[in-house]
Amino acid sequence: MSKPLDQNIKENHSADLGDYIGPLQKVKSMCRRNPLAAVSACVILAVIILAVLAPVIAPYGEAQQDLLNRLKGPSAAHLFGTDELGRDVFSRILYGSRVSLIIGIFPPLISLVIGIILGLTAGYFGGWIDYLIMRIADVMLSFPSLLLSMALMYTLGRYANSIVCIFTALSLVGWASVARVVRSHTLSLKETEYVEAARSIGVRPAKIMLRHIMPNCIPSLIVLYTLNVPSCILSESTLSFLGIGVQPPAASWGLMVNQAKQFLFTMPWLALAPSLTIMIIVLAFNFLGDGLRDTLDPYLQKG
Repeated sequence: MSKPLDQNIKENHSADLGDYIGPLQKVKSMCRRNPLAAVSACVILAVIILAVLAPVIAPYGEAQQDLLNRLKGPSAAHLFGTDELGRDVFSRILYGSRVSLIIGIFPPLISLVIGIILGLTAGYFGGWIDYLIMRIADVMLSFPSLLLSMALMYTLGRYANSIVCIFTALSLVGWASVARVVRSHTLSLKETEYVEAARSIGVRPAKIMLRHIMPNCIPSLIVLYTLNVPSCILSESTLSFLGIGVQPPAASWGLMVNQAKQFLFTMPWLALAPSLTIMIIVLAFNFLGDGLRDTLDPYLQKG
């Protein structure tokens, strides 16, 4: 009996994963149905390339000063002008993109891993394990993420550098929403026939969760991740703007806006350049998330 059951499990599992076999077809479908998402993906890719190649592309150093040319307007030598210390604003935006992308990409990834593990565990085992994990998630969700990040920053700031503190703070506050999404999928999937068949032949719970349940959560997790990235970028910019994030002389988009606020009415380009950069990258991730949701959501495809 074990062989036909095992074969049935593989067939059902393969059928459930049939939507993920053609990634190129999914990309083509997204480009055709949502051109704005495709343009947003190109913008994100361009920003990533510029961040990686910042030391090569930037005409000046991150903290290179030229006091003779301080507070100059946009020109051929300085595309976005210079700040109060004579530093090139364009070069600092390129270097600041590294901080924003690192903070935007990796903390949501860590939160995703934590949320997947806890969500699968809570949804599959249920009982007091589910109750304990979900109550902890409720506590995390009851605090505004930015305020919790600020509290962690003030607590950890004396023991580590600012980027490490931001990294840790944003990684700890984002897992609760991921855990809830994974738990809801797990509760509906663990009663399916192929999961019941796997359980009946003695397949270990960890293998069932990783091979038969988690792959069905991937579309929702991809969309959730792309929507969490701009939230982390905005959180980092806000913390840096408030003076508890990235510290000088390092370059950060939020810190650049903070340093330029005193010249907002006399030299607005100093604040507009990093502000527009933040707006563009956040909108690009949001539009990409919407496009991925439209492409990967089976209910929208059926509609």
